[in-house]
Amino acid sequence: MSVFYDRKDELEKYEFMMGEARGRLAVTLDALTDALILIGQHGVYCTSARNPNVPALDLQAVTENITGAKELVSAVMERLRLDKEAADSTGQ
Repeated sequence: MSVFYDRKDELEKYEFMMGEARGRLAVTLDALTDALILIGQHGVYCTSARNPNVPALDLQAVTENITGAKELVSAVMERLRLDKEAADSTGQ
């Protein structure tokens, strides 16, 4: 299924509150957070052979990349918010 169908209610809610672009980015952050939760749960069972107290290296890499993606999306959302505020304050 399409993410637009699967997360229809979330998309409508956030797009209404934040506008289309920021709303979709907010839902993207939620999806990335959900992925991190699933990886964390999987990491309990899939541990490193060298150190059983930490997740396997591939899970660590996936977690780091998703966390980085969340940071980038958050930065874009903040930039869009600041641009909108600047446009609103100049009356554009």
